[in-house]
Amino acid sequence: MPRIFPPPNGASSPLASSTLQPIRVLLLDDHQDNLFLRTTILRQQGYHCIPTSSIEEATEHLNHIDIAVLDYHLGSGQFGTEVAELLRRRRPHVPIIILSATLEHFNGGVEDMHLLKGYSSAEDLLNALSSFEAKRGSSSVVVDARDFYYSRIALAIGSDALVQVFDEHGTWQYCNDAAAGYLQQAPVWFIGRNIHQEMQGTMRDWRKIIHTVCLNGETYIDRTHRGLFNAPRPDEENLIWSVIVFPITLHDNRSGAVLTARVLERTTAPGTNSFNA
Repeated sequence: MPRIFPPPNGASSPLASSTLQPIRVLLLDDHQDNLFLRTTILRQQGYHCIPTSSIEEATEHLNHIDIAVLDYHLGSGQFGTEVAELLRRRRPHVPIIILSATLEHFNGGVEDMHLLKGYSSAEDLLNALSSFEAKRGSSSVVVDARDFYYSRIALAIGSDALVQVFDEHGTWQYCNDAAAGYLQQAPVWFIGRNIHQEMQGTMRDWRKIIHTVCLNGETYIDRTHRGLFNAPRPDEENLIWSVIVFPITLHDNRSGAVLTARVLERTTAPGTNSFNA
């Protein structure tokens, strides 16, 4: 189904229902592979995409788009912000999303949203487009800031690490996919539950460590290599763990703690005893 803007504030649409147009997204990127992939993903979601690879080409379509997604660095000394500035002057109501590998150029820029390459997924782009759709349709926009905030922390730590975020009482604020899979529950199961109550007798007693990290802002480095459980699982007896608990300010400004765990692979060779992450 094509994605369409509902008429704002209950007004009748200037188009007949049978001719409502899909949302038109201008895509600008000088890398053809990136442009093709982004176009394919958005078209699968029902967007009408206008792929362009140069400032001149993108400029020709500014009067016929609903949202612009512009790559920052286009090569040859050209930048997507040139298109953004022109679009903002010509049609100030059109949302602009800038994609780049760095944030440093965008303080005070004209874009409505900036997505950082390497840290923003296709899902982030789709969520951003949906948010702008809702705003254009005069609908309420609800953003789960907590999940976005913690998922970025987990992404920075690495997808191979088990990442859990707690408040000072041991209540889960976040659990990434790796940790949830290891603990054999869905990620949403953990939110609002307390580790001391739910995992009593299974998990090591993290009560004092989590509370101390939250209270004093100290970082705990586990040198026992024991992992998360009181006793290792049968298939983990030869594994060695790296566990770190460090302080964080939670999404609601309370003190919290991030518990990360990563398996170290033990390798042995004649006359040596070394570990690789």
